[in-house]
Parts: sequence; structure tokens; C-alpha cells
Amino acid sequence: MRVFITGASGWIGSAVTDELLANGHEVVGLARSDASAASLTTKGATVQRGDLDDLASLRAGTEGVDAVIHLANKHDFANQDASNLAERTAVETLGDALEGSNRVLLVASGVPGMRGRPGLETDVSTNVGLESARGGSENLALSFASRGIVPGAVRFAPTVHGAGDKGFMAILTRVAREKGVSGYVGDGANRWPAVHRSDAARLVRLGLEQAEPGAILHAMGEEGIPTRTIAEAIGRGLNVPVQSIAPDDAVAHFGFLGMLLGWDIPTSSALTQERYGWTPSGPTLIEDLDAGVYFG
Repeated sequence: MRVFITGASGWIGSAVTDELLANGHEVVGLARSDASAASLTTKGATVQRGDLDDLASLRAGTEGVDAVIHLANKHDFANQDASNLAERTAVETLGDALEGSNRVLLVASGVPGMRGRPGLETDVSTNVGLESARGGSENLALSFASRGIVPGAVRFAPTVHGAGDKGFMAILTRVAREKGVSGYVGDGANRWPAVHRSDAARLVRLGLEQAEPGAILHAMGEEGIPTRTIAEAIGRGLNVPVQSIAPDDAVAHFGFLGMLLGWDIPTSSALTQERYGWTPSGPTLIEDLDAGVYFG
């Protein structure tokens, strides 16, 4: 298949690009910088210059391809409204370009965040409309099934870990180093799911190859790791004490991540593993932490 990928040179997207190329697919990657373009070219991908704000480049990327994988996101936590708007507008643009073609559109999404139990693939996202997370792009994309598109959503764990990660685990490690303590919120019993980057990329490929309208895939290698356990692993790695941070002090201690770190968001991938024959095989989050991946 020939596949257009937004975010093709990003943390997850670069692994997906490698996975697809290694399995005989062709990749057209959206690149907003010379460095990103050069990286994609070196790998053997075709470059489509542009970014999420360049809607013409998104439309051009859909030309002559069999499928689109939308992974790019601004992740601008300081201006979430702008980030949500860019995400929703990008998905709308891709939907308009693919309408009536019966081609695949896979979009990145987040955990469903159910209360009192692990989230399931059958749970409908509560993010609806522009003001919700990611601009409600998951539900928007899934609605495209009625427009002659084969849409699906890949819900990624908040922690997609591995060597080179600059996401939440890298931020927690940096904060622990700066503060001299490895913190967790409250009693630290709340759980975060996680997935190794290589496992996430493989699942995206399987979802592409076995695409069906309305599919929801859970890229969760681990259902939920207590945040205190994560903090203890960071403490071991940095040789700093582990400490509870009061919920009211979380933002002051962790920055914007303090708003998220207290969430209890366990998420199951059992249905995904059964349906797609996907068995996570990469290191666990704690194994990566104990191996020193985040402490170089």
C-alpha cells in the first residue's frame, strides 16, 4: 500500500514509517522542516512538504495514496484551544479529500478515561466537539464511514516509551532531577497505561492492513502502572528520594503535567490483541527505566 503519514518524522510516526517500509509498504511523509525531509528521504520515503496549518499540503498528500495515517499533533499545552482547532481542522480536511474513495483513514487518539474500571475498545470517546481533547477528532473521523471512507482510531497510551523519548517520562525524569525528589500525586495508586514505541508502530501497521470501518485499536502494552511505582523507578535511576506531592501542589511541582499525573486511567487492550493478533513484546516501562533509558 502507498500510505500518507502526517507526523511521519515524529516520535511515533518515525517508528510507524520504519515499520511500514520494512513490511513492503510505500510511505509519503509530511515534513515541515529540511531536517525532517532529509530523514524521510534517507529512509526511502517520499516527502510531502507542509504542516497541519497548511491544508493544501494535507490535501496534496492524499493524492495517489491508498490510505492516510494521521499522527501529527501540535501538543501545545500552553494553548490547548489552538491545538484542538488545528487537529479538528486537519481531520476535516483529510475527510473532505478522501470522501467517496473507500480509502482508509487512521487517526491517533487517546485513552477513553473511564471511571472505576479499565477503558475498553467498545467505549465511545466522550470527547465531542472543538473544545474537547484533540478537538473531538476521534468521533469526527469515525463519522466519516457514512461518507465513503474506511475510518479507524488508534488510541495511544499516554506513555509511548523507549530510547529517545522526550514525552511524559522524560519530563518526569527532568523534574525529579531538578527538584531532587521523584514525585507522585497523592497516594500514587492511580494507574497509567504504557506501550513500547516498537509495539505501537507494529499495531498501527496491523490496523492498516486489517482495516475495517469504525475500528478502534488500543495501543496499550500495559493496562495500568501505579504512578508511585513509576516514581520509585525514577528515584532508583537518579538516586533521589521518592515523595508524595499533594494534589493541590501538583501543578507547582510538575508544571502542566501536574494536571494529568493524578488521573487514574487504566486501559485494556485485550480486544485489540485478540482481533489483530498483536502481542506486545517490547520492554515494559519499568524495564526501560531500570535499564537507564531516561537517565543518559
